[in-house]
Amino acid sequence: MGFCKCFDQQFGYISLVELAAPVRLIVDNPIAFFLLSGYKIIKIVEIVDNMQDTLVPQALSTSQGMTLTEHVFKQIQSAIVLGHIPAGSKISEPELARIYGISRGPLREAIHRLEGQKLVERTAHVGARVVSLSLQQFQELYQIRASLEGLACKLAAQHIDKKQILALRDVLRMHAEDENFKAGKGYYLQEGQDDFHYCIIKSSGNKTLEKMLCDELYHLIRMYRIQFSNTPDRPSKAWDEHIRILDAIAEGDGELAEMLMHRHINASYKIVEQTLLQNQGEQQHG
Repeated sequence: MGFCKCFDQQFGYISLVELAAPVRLIVDNPIAFFLLSGYKIIKIVEIVDNMQDTLVPQALSTSQGMTLTEHVFKQIQSAIVLGHIPAGSKISEPELARIYGISRGPLREAIHRLEGQKLVERTAHVGARVVSLSLQQFQELYQIRASLEGLACKLAAQHIDKKQILALRDVLRMHAEDENFKAGKGYYLQEGQDDFHYCIIKSSGNKTLEKMLCDELYHLIRMYRIQFSNTPDRPSKAWDEHIRILDAIAEGDGELAEMLMHRHINASYKIVEQTLLQNQGEQQHG
């Protein structure tokens, strides 16, 4: 039975798809099996004959300085954020332990860390599942996000230096040069130092705020930004809004920067909300 490696050009993500029915999606070297439903194959990279020979050695290899637990944690985290593991999917510890060839202890540690990032939730008598927020929970999340990121902008206007301003302008310049952005297909949504929002929060000078937004809630928020917030005209509008926010911070106008960030996140909220409502309607009538 054959498999094909598939490359998602928008996110630079490799997946493996079985070529025979029932179709299974083996995610990122791999971490779980799912029905291939609504998954768009952008490009077939190669055909391979044996899933285990191809993937398990890769799964067990670790990046320089990274423990096996950290490696597994990062792979599962990435797959959840990008939507390759759908919201609400059950996390099978025995299957993951078998695939990676690791004991349940390190695996449980990785899953526990994902729980801490609000990406996985554990229910009695059910086990661990990928988080699936209700509309009310999503609304509450974005209310918190708007308030805290607005505060981060206000504080950044007081603490940021010229070097940080130039670095942020370089980040936005990189976003504008992204091929998908120029084609109107999506906004550049890499994490960490390449993420405009992340950099603003880091410039706030408030470590408690930084922990909340760059650690505890960061990947959950990023999941919604990536999976639900892109519409045809949104990337260019979002970039323009980023420019205005940065200009206000550079001028030391914290009040204006805070207001602009509130507006920016509220605009994103409306798009995500519309997508979630549409998905709910399709499920009810499907």
